[in-house]
Amino acid sequence: MGETVRLTSGKDGFEYEAYRAGVSDARRGGLVILHAIWGVTPHLRDLADDYAEAGYEVLVPSLFDRFQRGFAEANSDPALMGRQMAFGEQTHWGAEVLDAVQAAIDALAPPVFAMGFCYGGTTAWLAAARCHGLAAVASFYGGQIVDYLAEAPQVPTILHLGKTDEMIPPADVETIRAAYPDLPVYMYDAGHAFVAPNGFHEDSARLSKLRTLAHFSRKSGIRGES
Repeated sequence: MGETVRLTSGKDGFEYEAYRAGVSDARRGGLVILHAIWGVTPHLRDLADDYAEAGYEVLVPSLFDRFQRGFAEANSDPALMGRQMAFGEQTHWGAEVLDAVQAAIDALAPPVFAMGFCYGGTTAWLAAARCHGLAAVASFYGGQIVDYLAEAPQVPTILHLGKTDEMIPPADVETIRAAYPDLPVYMYDAGHAFVAPNGFHEDSARLSKLRTLAHFSRKSGIRGES
């Protein structure tokens, strides 16, 4: 349903690839979806198409393009995992690719929202703190958020976390809540990646999507929505 487009970094002119899914009916806003450590996989493309059906013009920037163009590898092979983790570490879990996020935001007409998963969940947190032009953010199981608590979100932000997520232990959740007691942190009866194929939990995926859409709707600024 979508297409591959190019985004230009305002930092140095580097061109990133992005998957774009356009709306076919009334537009509710723009949406930047930030991928997990696996890159822009078919699952992320399907997710973009799904949100486009809900009225959001979606861009999914390929955040690892500086290392490998069009990276997409949903495979748990240890050798591949090592490379993916290296990409994560080299980008400081999203802090060094916010130019790609900003390019995606700038390419969309407002209101613009962002959401991200795992690696992208941390990147979404950082985007809420550092990027401009966002109306609201939803972060899904961002494992390194606890390392960036000094980076306060500048736009309304919600977190979706799994109660049995071994990558985000209860102590980290409590640390986040203590730092931001007014920030909505939704906990689900699921583990890590409950929206993705490798950890999918239907009820959690459905409820987190409903909450995300409601969050975006409330912060859209579109007349008739609150």
